[in-house]
Amino acid sequence: MSKEVYNPFVIGKYISDEYFCDREKETEFLLKQIRNGRNVVLVSPRRIGKSDLIHHLFHQKEMEENYKTLFVDIYATSSLEELVYLFGKAVFDSLKSKRQKTLEKFFNIISSLRIGFAIDSMTGEPSLNLSIGDIKSPETTLSQIFEYLQQADKPCVVAFDEFQQISEYKEKNVEALLRTYVQRCTNAQFIYSGSRRDMMSEMFQSAARPFYASSIVMNLAPISRDVYSEFAKRMFAVRGRSIEDGAVREVYDRYDGCTWFVQMMMNELFDMTLKGETCHASDISEAENNVIMVQSAGYADTMARLSPRQRELIIAIAKEREVERITSSEFVGRYNLSSASSVQSALRPMLASGLVTQDNNVYKVYDFFFAEWIRRRY
Repeated sequence: MSKEVYNPFVIGKYISDEYFCDREKETEFLLKQIRNGRNVVLVSPRRIGKSDLIHHLFHQKEMEENYKTLFVDIYATSSLEELVYLFGKAVFDSLKSKRQKTLEKFFNIISSLRIGFAIDSMTGEPSLNLSIGDIKSPETTLSQIFEYLQQADKPCVVAFDEFQQISEYKEKNVEALLRTYVQRCTNAQFIYSGSRRDMMSEMFQSAARPFYASSIVMNLAPISRDVYSEFAKRMFAVRGRSIEDGAVREVYDRYDGCTWFVQMMMNELFDMTLKGETCHASDISEAENNVIMVQSAGYADTMARLSPRQRELIIAIAKEREVERITSSEFVGRYNLSSASSVQSALRPMLASGLVTQDNNVYKVYDFFFAEWIRRRY
């Protein structure tokens, strides 16, 4: 059992299965694919829990005993150089606690990263002090990383989080390049996690793309309301508190079961509930106010960075909550937007940044709390 934390509704990190809700079938499905040598595409909107599920998978006894696991988050990358930097760093970080001989093997194979190797003079810990600019030849370093995986003493499982990002890189051959290395690397399997369903579908289901038909596709749905409700009530109970079943269900429904937002609200509600007390549905509004207030300065900064037309559009989407025909004359006219073409030009960068999401031609402001802040302010 892991060290107990004060608030069991953990946000933004994986601690242990003690604080992880369900996903038993999904975890077993992923284990089955790994056992059988299959690569997996894991798709869902952001903050449903893809990353935590992967970390949960990697902490399973079977995975820890039989595989080397690597998690590479490429959401913020914009080039092959940045991907290679994070990929190499992930491999190195997985080895830091190993013997010097193991690190020497790492640098013998991935020689292009040796320039960043150092030993901390205070702690004696090895470190990799690289900047993006130190990757002089990304393709060479990438080739060396895959060579290292091929020679690893255990099979490797590599998870690329927000994998659709590579289709946005300035280099146009990254998909083909990665696919070639993946095919040749018989000692590794890959999990490609992505939140842009349209882009992931195009990458893995279009016959014209390099990754076509290369992986099993898994769509991750929200945790069921009943399962999450039991989890939340248990987390309250083991710490001497209780929560009304109706309160959990109202929170779940308000945020469409989207794990991160539900967890954030439960985190706040737990903090508001003293030991021996019960959390009621009437506490939800105060909890939401608290969460929004903490983030209001950031939301104001986000709005300030948008162009006037982008601000007009995101306000309109937030007020509608969900928009299907976003360029229709009805929607454009209702919110006095300039034109259908101006809506399209304002929408594109907000889709790219994730401020607005599109799923099955339904558009909405991705952050539930941001959307509520907009509705209150405008």
